[in-house]
Amino acid sequence: MQLISSPASPFVRKVRVLLLETGQDGEVEQIDVSTTPLAPAAEVTAANPLSKIPALIRPDGPTLYDSRVVTRFLDARAGGHLYPSERIWEVLTLEATADALLDAAVLMVYEGRCRPDDKQDRGWLDAQWSKIEGALDALNERWMSHLSGPLDMGQIAVACALGYLDFRHGDRQWRKGRDALDDWFAVFCQRESMQATKPVG
Repeated sequence: MQLISSPASPFVRKVRVLLLETGQDGEVEQIDVSTTPLAPAAEVTAANPLSKIPALIRPDGPTLYDSRVVTRFLDARAGGHLYPSERIWEVLTLEATADALLDAAVLMVYEGRCRPDDKQDRGWLDAQWSKIEGALDALNERWMSHLSGPLDMGQIAVACALGYLDFRHGDRQWRKGRDALDDWFAVFCQRESMQATKPVG
């Protein structure tokens, strides 16, 4: 199998952390590409008609895309431990929260990169950050017991989302007033899988 990826993508990072946590890292070749919304790489467009990463090329079936589809497939392949049936709805909701946070954070980056300074909409940027803050508050106030439980994909998704905020939006100080979430992340990001997948670029 081949993973169409980029070392800076938080959605790719979710997949890479799962591969390491489930012992499948050596079974998937990573094809790193340079791609943007305005100039998608040919490899990305060939693998995913939406021109987004990650995409998982399989020798025995159609290419899979969208990080949640890819992680669900790879976890099932490894035995299904990161999407446990006894708390599946909590895991999926937590992962969806993290991914929505990332969608807003990535859109903020694109606004800065794809539009000239005089065309950037500060109100729109603030609206995206407001969504991120809502997600962060919910995580800090309602999800800490789950985040502190046995490892699952929801935790991985949240950790990758927080790591991306540090990587691209460190000046926004997401930790302020969210001590519980900050403490959890400080411990979780020491996992070998998180250290090995720190974003670059």
